Amino acid sequence: MNETESAALAAIDEQSVATTLLELLAMPSVTGSAAESEAQHWLAHRLRRLGLDVDLWSMDLPALRADPDFPGSEAPRDEAWGLVAATEHGGDGPTVILQGHVDVVPPGDLARWEGDPFTPRTVGGIVHGRGACDMKGGVVANLAALEAIQASGVRLRGQVAAHFVVSEEDGGLGAFGTLRRGHTGDACVITEPTSGNLVTANAGSLTFRIEVPGQATHASTREAGVSAVDVYLPIHQALGRLEASRNRAPDPRLARYRLPYALSVGKVCAGDWASSVPDLLVAEGRLGVQLGEDPAVARKQFEECVAQACADDPWLRDHPATVTWAGGQFASGQLPVGDPLRGLVGEACADATGRPQPEECGAPYGSDLRLYSAAGVPTLQFGPGDVRLAHGPKEQVPLADVLDVTRTLVLAVLRAAG
Repeated sequence: MNETESAALAAIDEQSVATTLLELLAMPSVTGSAAESEAQHWLAHRLRRLGLDVDLWSMDLPALRADPDFPGSEAPRDEAWGLVAATEHGGDGPTVILQGHVDVVPPGDLARWEGDPFTPRTVGGIVHGRGACDMKGGVVANLAALEAIQASGVRLRGQVAAHFVVSEEDGGLGAFGTLRRGHTGDACVITEPTSGNLVTANAGSLTFRIEVPGQATHASTREAGVSAVDVYLPIHQALGRLEASRNRAPDPRLARYRLPYALSVGKVCAGDWASSVPDLLVAEGRLGVQLGEDPAVARKQFEECVAQACADDPWLRDHPATVTWAGGQFASGQLPVGDPLRGLVGEACADATGRPQPEECGAPYGSDLRLYSAAGVPTLQFGPGDVRLAHGPKEQVPLADVLDVTRTLVLAVLRAAG
């Protein structure tokens, strides 16, 4: 490392990183909530104090939803705020984006948490709370890297821009709106939790809804009706076979996962009265999209599977189930083969931590990576924490991970744009 890099690393305020993470975790910024917008304004205030060029705007939701490429959403919302902050562009160098989302999923069953999920606590260097690893630890690493670069006084040949977005958890509205506003760059690092790996590819996921008709009657004469629950079962079994067939030959970057393209039914609702045979069952879930697969092809395969299951059933043959697609619609995405961003971040991590370069892999979930990649911005994920703890009651992130990612980002930015 040269003197400039050493000075920038020395400017990282480790105590501020810890304090900032606790403050941000205390905001219950569930997707679509008022606190989500509060977090964006809080970050904008911090970024303005750094003397950055800050763009904080209220997104035009009707216009974005009317866009044919709109990525879908699930959570109700009245507003969405975009936030981009950038250093002055010093010359002919590239623009490097550091990206993270501020929204978190709901805490679920509070009885399963040790304490309030939005009252963060630190135990032995581990920070616990909803959003700790997914992904406020990464958001704070982005902010801390920017603060250190500014504090060091280095003048960049290019530019570093922070994109803080909302609505990642339910489709990617925030990133979509940010790109549609014209904020772009030459490379992007998203600090989602990656367990120390470089994630260069994401599978996609599509939210589906299946409506299965039955025929209602009194429960005491159920043979005179048709239970929607009973006739749904062969559809469910067919979906299991479809999942198995779609996972037979995954991309090598996803070979570590038993089901890289999982098909999961997450919600089933049927009937409206205990003593009636249910005349409707609604099943909702997510279909994994293979790397490089057109989402339209995945939808068609799914719909054909359901149609065939209906054709094989005496009742459903004449009363077929219907499939619709709502909620988040995540295509897959990947960093182009041979792109220098892979080596840049890998070498920066090795130099910042003294460990071997991180392993490259893919991830079985959708993320904002695919939106930046589709916009022509080479993108990978490298961030603090273990995604297996995300969305659960034991969500946590080691402060050491946050600091390692911060140091890596500082070196990567300086080497790309410095």
